[in-house]
Amino acid sequence: MTFLSPERLWLLALVPVLTGLYIALQWRRRRYAVRFTNLALLQQVAPRRPGWRRHVAAGLFLVMITLMMLGFARPADDVRVPRDRATIMVAIDVSLSMMARDVSPSRFDAAKSAAKQFIHDLPARFNVGVVAFAGNANMVAAPSDDRAAAIASIDQLSLAKRTAIGEAVFTSLQAVRSFDAQARQDPPPAHIVLLSDGDNTTGRSVQEAVTAGRGADVPVSTIAFGTPYGTVTIEGETTSVSVNKETLRFLADNTEGHAYEAADAGQLNEVYADIGTSLGYTTEHRDVAARYIGIALLFALAAGGASLAWFSRLP
Repeated sequence: MTFLSPERLWLLALVPVLTGLYIALQWRRRRYAVRFTNLALLQQVAPRRPGWRRHVAAGLFLVMITLMMLGFARPADDVRVPRDRATIMVAIDVSLSMMARDVSPSRFDAAKSAAKQFIHDLPARFNVGVVAFAGNANMVAAPSDDRAAAIASIDQLSLAKRTAIGEAVFTSLQAVRSFDAQARQDPPPAHIVLLSDGDNTTGRSVQEAVTAGRGADVPVSTIAFGTPYGTVTIEGETTSVSVNKETLRFLADNTEGHAYEAADAGQLNEVYADIGTSLGYTTEHRDVAARYIGIALLFALAAGGASLAWFSRLP
């Protein structure tokens, strides 16, 4: 919590002054009562003292004043606000290692199913595009609000040799910059969600992709999909295709994205759901004075209500 006008906080010094004045007035009234020597008669002619209730309205009033002073200093806090004009690029690994059946029915089929559900569940205000990558990277669905087109593009994906993770990031960034006529000078807020099960084996390096992502201020969240026990058979030769988590974590951590791991279809759906929730908002430092003023008004109503209920007058 910060204050946009901290010089106004000096008003808080008045709160202990007001508190001291109230205590002094109560002490003064007590001294007057003690001066009346015939206490038995005083109890008969004086109305019953309200006890602790007479302090409630004053306490609520002091809290209200404190909150109003804090609001006057324009407090600011990190607030989650919905993203507008946002573009989400979904990059899917279509290398031959995705044939592995350590994930049922296969890594490839599970990845396609989860990606389609993720796109379907994104907020309507988002634009979404799809990039497929193996030996190179291709934009198979340009960023738009057409969910049906993006989902249909995933159904058309096919497998190929090698894995170009770096190229997938560069192709996704290019898609963001070509989103509309405004995007080259003022790119929309964007986020790349990249799923892969392997290492970068061709094209530009992951380090180059990190540099490009940071330069464009576009986070890359990665999903390491698969288990250490996956195998594929290509041209009669069986090969182990364990997941390279370190490469994907390096890409995510250095672009301010998030690194996820999923070993089965259920976990993958959970990861996509978590990503979708986090992408729906961005954090901004905003004036929250209205929050303090609103709470102060509640205390003012409580002070007035207590005084009317117990003493038939406003404080």
